[in-house]
Amino acid sequence: MLVDFKELSDTSRVWIYQASRSLSDQELLEIEEGLKSFIVDWTAHGSELTAGYEIKYKRFIILALDQTNASATGCSIDASVHFIQSLEKKYEIDLLDKMNVSYKQGEFIAYKNLIDFKKMAKNKSVSKKTIVFNNLVANKHEYVNHWEVPAEESWHGRFMVV
Repeated sequence: MLVDFKELSDTSRVWIYQASRSLSDQELLEIEEGLKSFIVDWTAHGSELTAGYEIKYKRFIILALDQTNASATGCSIDASVHFIQSLEKKYEIDLLDKMNVSYKQGEFIAYKNLIDFKKMAKNKSVSKKTIVFNNLVANKHEYVNHWEVPAEESWHGRFMVV
């Protein structure tokens, strides 16, 4: 069942997919329609799943599942991954590669592979105050409060020169 993201409980499980580039307005419209269709049909062992989504900064797809009535299963998680893989193929973007880092440079969202980000930290091109996106958050509460944080408050902080 598709519900408004804002209506989902803070304990809802989240998956964050960061795109390797900004999405165009047309792509965003198509992706939103695809997300709506996917969520409406998303089930776990025949039980309807209560889920929602949001897209941030034309770059991040956040899928959230309220597990109060039905939890995600291996099959339902596989279905969501297959859906995301179909988006990757259709739009020629990376969404599943967790070895990339997104961070803010002013209002711009930068995207680097982890090796380049580490080099930038060593060269002090980014600092512990640089706003990064912690895509490892597990639930909506963490997403709302700890997703967009200074590098020193995230796993990214281990790369910062003191």
